[in-house]
Amino acid sequence: MAERIRILFLCTGNSCRSQMAEGFTNYLKGDTIEAYSAGVAPKGLDQRAVKAMAEVGVDISNHESKHLDELKNVQFDYVITVCDNAHESCPIFPGKTKIIHIGFDDPPRLAENAGSEEEAINHYRRVRDEIKKFILNIFEYIKTVQGVNS
Repeated sequence: MAERIRILFLCTGNSCRSQMAEGFTNYLKGDTIEAYSAGVAPKGLDQRAVKAMAEVGVDISNHESKHLDELKNVQFDYVITVCDNAHESCPIFPGKTKIIHIGFDDPPRLAENAGSEEEAINHYRRVRDEIKKFILNIFEYIKTVQGVNS
């Protein structure tokens, strides 16, 4: 088996979007990608994210919110920032690491003004589905971005 590429999904809190991306990638593309997630200011795993992912058969309940520094010894092929704040504060990565940004809405922020739990979880579901679509097409997206940046 060929060596899998390593991708780090980086977000601010490593509580929701980056966790979903890691979960989907390992679930859908685990034969070709070794996925990780981290945050620049981790704040714990969001239980609504866990619930939304479980609804589509992906268990992230054992994930832990971690700081980027905890993965400093891993050589990544790609770092994908999934929120604007992480993109703006993304550190420099050594070697061949390529940094890509694809922003997704922040479900916890959107859910703050929800009138019900169902309305709140619907924000998570929408973003979850957008992340899944991205992961299903991740290789095409990477090729497109590399073509633009070459």
